Amino acid sequence: MALPPDRLERFARHIVLPELGGAGQVALSEAHVAIVGCGGIGSPAIQYLAAAGLGGLTLIDDDTVEASNLQRQTIFAPDQIGKPKAEMAADWVRRFDPAIQVRAVTGRIAADTAPSFLEGATLVLDGCDNFATRLAVSDACVKLGIPLTSAALGRFQGQIANFAGHLPGQACYRCFVGDALDGEDCDTCAADGVLGAMAGTVGCMAAMHAVRALVAGKAAFGDPQWGTLHLFDGLALSLRPLRIVKDAQCKGCGK
Repeated sequence: MALPPDRLERFARHIVLPELGGAGQVALSEAHVAIVGCGGIGSPAIQYLAAAGLGGLTLIDDDTVEASNLQRQTIFAPDQIGKPKAEMAADWVRRFDPAIQVRAVTGRIAADTAPSFLEGATLVLDGCDNFATRLAVSDACVKLGIPLTSAALGRFQGQIANFAGHLPGQACYRCFVGDALDGEDCDTCAADGVLGAMAGTVGCMAAMHAVRALVAGKAAFGDPQWGTLHLFDGLALSLRPLRIVKDAQCKGCGK
């Protein structure tokens, strides 16, 4: 596939990178990413993945925009308060780059709906705010054979990882957290607080990690680092990797 002249000009700063190049940009243009959660992590991830020149985006969120979201969810504006996040985010993508095929899904993702919502995606980026959804997404990705970029945020702590539980010897997200967290029991930003720039940082790191997986085998930048959890400390400004081992008894990806 050759990129048309207008796309070559738009993504020239990508193409001149030896680690990405034209082959990497073509891979991005052919990719379709499903993003679960259009909030604090999803908002910047959507913006930078759209800016990367993806071929398509599916945006999944059943929530509506609230005034308290605007402190960190920069894709939204005050006149959108009360409107569906997924639809407003999709409108932003259409204005930003009409060449991207974008679909908004306002239904709630769960174990029974995740496969139909995610089917056909090249990669899934999960930035949702509860374990039940995260585990449902992980299990669906394993079943469908789709790589997963997972990102989470709590106060000044961030976690980013690429998982490929459908591949032999590779861990899935459930290998990391186990089965005890299937309930909707995550801490909330409303209770704990969150720095807006911290959400932006983790969301951008998730977008960059997704790009790694999308260009794997096509560009030098494409080292997905499957199963390596990157722990980001926003107070100390440090990053520490942690290897996640595949659980042979995992009910998501084990035998």
